[in-house]
Amino acid sequence: MKTPKSLESLVLDGFIDEVIHPLKSGKEAAVYVVLSEGEVRCAKVYKTANKRSFHNQATYQEGRKVRNSRQARAMEKKSQFGRKQQEEVWQNAEVDALYQLAAAGVRVPQPYNFVEGVLLMELVTDEHGAAAPRLNDLELSREQALVYHDLLIKEVVRMLCAGLVHGDLSEFNILIDAHGPVIIDLPQAVDAAANNNAARMLERDVNNLATYFGRFAPELLATSYAKEIWKIYASGNLTPDTKLSGHFKGSNKRADVQSILQEINDARDEAIKRKYEHVES
Repeated sequence: MKTPKSLESLVLDGFIDEVIHPLKSGKEAAVYVVLSEGEVRCAKVYKTANKRSFHNQATYQEGRKVRNSRQARAMEKKSQFGRKQQEEVWQNAEVDALYQLAAAGVRVPQPYNFVEGVLLMELVTDEHGAAAPRLNDLELSREQALVYHDLLIKEVVRMLCAGLVHGDLSEFNILIDAHGPVIIDLPQAVDAAANNNAARMLERDVNNLATYFGRFAPELLATSYAKEIWKIYASGNLTPDTKLSGHFKGSNKRADVQSILQEINDARDEAIKRKYEHVES
């Protein structure tokens, strides 16, 4: 096929030997099957922000590290340079997440290179060597649904132990190869410790799994893995081998709202006091 303009420079520079065919075009990127270093791989070409349909990007970027203060200031001012830097942070997030999760034993595509906004990575295949299907494209038996759900809950736990929450996990970004589920599409992955929305995102990811697999195994609709996982994680006791029950018993203790509000007000007053003390000094 004719080489897409977005991949021309990588072909000229020898990162890609040949573009074989397009694989898919999603909300944040277009993916091509390519030949690279003698192996069939895939090339993910990220779309610019004005062409992406991913919403609430700022929510996912909370807590992400930037290279330096100049980059941070530019992103805050939303200058042309700042927007370019923001794009780099968004794209690098997936690259970093893939390396981090692969090292932690999470089933994700193996990354190989990231050049000029193009991610070269493993092409996940089925038992016949063809591109692996998405979970959404399969019709499952009850037994298959239970097995895949169990495997994916373990992957979610392994991801969290590595410090990350997928943030957009669903049947549309899970591939099924000869050995089971492989998690893909991670530009929105969040730092579990640094992002205030991490617990909510984890719950949404886990609930998405229950809802999808519950179509084939209805008993999964009654599970509450997310709250159980997060409670153990917050206590510092979560490991990839943690045994889960799938149930969560919430506290019946009523929150002391007045005391909480008083603590918030005291903290605010203390912050204002420190601010003025700093100005006066």
